Amino acid sequence: MGKEWNEIGISNDFLFGKVMRDPELCRELLEVILNVPIERVEYPEEQKTIDIAQDARSVRLDVYVADGNNTVYDIEMQTVQEEGLPKRSRYYQGMIDLALIEKGEPYTKLNKSYVIFICTFDAFGKGESVYTFENMCKEEEGLSLGDETHKIFLNAKGASKNVSPSLRAFLEYVAGNKSEDPFVKKLDEAVVKAKKNEKWRREYMTLLMRDRENVEKGRAEGYVASIRLCRKFHMTKEATLEELKHDFSLSDAEARKVLEKYWNDERK
Repeated sequence: MGKEWNEIGISNDFLFGKVMRDPELCRELLEVILNVPIERVEYPEEQKTIDIAQDARSVRLDVYVADGNNTVYDIEMQTVQEEGLPKRSRYYQGMIDLALIEKGEPYTKLNKSYVIFICTFDAFGKGESVYTFENMCKEEEGLSLGDETHKIFLNAKGASKNVSPSLRAFLEYVAGNKSEDPFVKKLDEAVVKAKKNEKWRREYMTLLMRDRENVEKGRAEGYVASIRLCRKFHMTKEATLEELKHDFSLSDAEARKVLEKYWNDERK
């Protein structure tokens, strides 16, 4: 469940998206991550949504920018380790490509693109601070597919020695440790300023309340489904009580309260 406004930092995707609305900060972050000069970024889009079709799964991107040099960047803050993260990066890449060209346009118009996940964990368990993936030929060493797609996963807890001091400082900041690095100091000042923005605070708290309500709704539906299944097999209340305690890690008092509330619930 999400943290309160006064508890969050740069690793929170909502706050990260707000801070990255500053084109200069966003440009500097990309330079730190990619270790290449970037002249400017254009039209930063906070939480850009790509919705190709009604029956297709839409994606909401934390930070989506272009650099004016035919390159687009999607930067995602990721705090939850999930098995499907690599395939999510693949899906994001595909959706970005679909949004870049109109029907009938040549594929050559596709922009060079980077999908970047800033993770608070090690997505691949190898201890690296940066994992960079490109499409390369297995048979011919050094032969690139040339599709100009790049997927980068950063690990805030990585121990790599071959990263720049600025990137190391940034990753440590994501992990919760400040430093005297100039970019990190600038970023931290932006975070402090953002957290004083009352409009953003209200927006965040509204989203947090909605998320909590959805969690509670889902939990209630789980209770009801479990109780209905027990009743279907003619289990007693005491036996159902034990099932609730086991399935939902509830105390005896919590399970009894749930049982009392939902025993006769006939929702569909």
